[in-house]
Amino acid sequence: QVQLVESGGGLVQAGGSLRLSCAASGNIHRINDMGWYRQAPGKQRELVADITSGGSANYADSVKGRFTISRDNAKNTVYLQMNSLKPDDTAVYYCNAEVWVVERIGVEAFWGQGTQVTVSS
Repeated sequence: QVQLVESGGGLVQAGGSLRLSCAASGNIHRINDMGWYRQAPGKQRELVADITSGGSANYADSVKGRFTISRDNAKNTVYLQMNSLKPDDTAVYYCNAEVWVVERIGVEAFWGQGTQVTVSS
């Protein structure tokens, strides 16, 4: 199977920065899109940013200009650099990957366990 392991969350003051990482491992033939989602208490999970295998990125309006998504295809890893953090960015951040699994048919979606990001005012 496939596992996604996130790291880099934590507590930071408003205006600060954090960098999240997510490494995929397992029976991976190929990874298509990778992305970051977040879920704040009492709210639905929302897309933060995603990136294609070719490096084309898409961002939620709320994070444009502050967050940058990138990936290292050789390491099956996606990153999220978060700058100018605001209290509204407080949430559990989840990594997502669209994976072609070895000896399986079709693309499957996998999720990480989530990492907490807390921004204090």
